[in-house]
Amino acid sequence: MTVNYPPRVDLARLPTPLHLLPRASERYGRGKRIWIKRDDLTGSTLSGNKVRKLEFIAALARQRDCQVLITCGGLQSNHCRATALVAAQLGLHAHLILRGEPEGVPDGNLLLDHLAGATVSCYPKRQYHHHLESLFEQWQAHYAEQGLKALCIPTGASDGHGIWGYIAAAEELVQDFANAGIEQAHIVTANGSGGTQAGLTLGAAIHQLPATVWGVNVCDDEAWFLNKVAEDIAHWERAYECRAPAVTPRVIDGYVGPGYGVATDEVHTLIGELAALEGVVLDPVYTGKAFHGLVSELAMGRFDDATDVVFMHTGGLFGLFPQRAHYHTP
Repeated sequence: MTVNYPPRVDLARLPTPLHLLPRASERYGRGKRIWIKRDDLTGSTLSGNKVRKLEFIAALARQRDCQVLITCGGLQSNHCRATALVAAQLGLHAHLILRGEPEGVPDGNLLLDHLAGATVSCYPKRQYHHHLESLFEQWQAHYAEQGLKALCIPTGASDGHGIWGYIAAAEELVQDFANAGIEQAHIVTANGSGGTQAGLTLGAAIHQLPATVWGVNVCDDEAWFLNKVAEDIAHWERAYECRAPAVTPRVIDGYVGPGYGVATDEVHTLIGELAALEGVVLDPVYTGKAFHGLVSELAMGRFDDATDVVFMHTGGLFGLFPQRAHYHTP
C-alpha cells in the first residue's frame, strides 16, 4: 500500500535506535531476545512518543494558521510537557488543561510546563472528567476574543491526525528488523490514550511489518482500548480519505495496578532492576507497567511463537522524579 504522508514538522530525532537488551534477555527472556526501541530518545526535554505525533499535529496547526495549542492531561502528562515545548520551539503559545490539584513546588513534567511558558489551568478530577469538552470550548473562545486561533489537541494527541506518527514509526521498524535480523516479533507498548497502539497496529499492516502489536493498558480496561483504537483508525480514514487494511488490535489487560499513575512495589523494583542491568530508565506511570506486563507475559508463554520481543520505550523519564520516595538510594 502506497502511503502519502501529510505535512509534518521536523521535531523528533529519527530514526530512534533499536537496541538488544542482552542481560535483560538472559534474566527475563526464557530463550527470547528482548529488544528496546528507544523512543525515549526522540529529543532531550522534548522526548518520548508524543513527539512523533506532534510532528503531524504541529503541521496541522500551521496549515490552519493557529497561534495557540490547547491540550489536556494529568498533572504529570508527558504529552502536555511535549506540547508546551513544541509550542515554545515553534513560536506558539500552549495552554494546558490539567487534571488534579498540584501540591508544593512544581516537579517533573509540571515544572517543565511552566519553564516552557505554557498557561497551566488545573481542575479537580471530577470537574475535569465531567466538563473537559466545555473547558476546551471555553478556552478556545477566550483566545478567539483576543483574535487568536487555537487548535484543540485531544489527550495524548491520540486521534486520526496523531496516529500518523506511529504509522511512520512502523515503517522505520521495517528497516530496524532488517538490520537486526528479526524475522518475526511481538511488539509491546504502553497504552495510555490509545494513539500509539493505533498507529503501530495500522502501520504494521500498511508496511507489512512482520510483528504482532500489543498494548499494555495503564488505565481503563481492554474493552475501552479496543474501542479507542477502532475510533482513531476510523477518524484517520475520514480525515484523510484513506481505507485502512483489516487489523486486529490486541490489548494485555491486568497491569494497571491500583490506578492510573500509581504503581505497585513490583513495578518500582523492576524499574530499578532494569536501570542497573541495562542503563535503561523506565517510569512508574507508563513504561514501568508495560515492561512489567511484558516480563510477566513472557513467563506465562504468551510470546512463545516468536524468538524476538520488541519493547517500545515511549519515554516518561520526568514522571519518575515526583515519585522519588519509592526508590531507595544511598
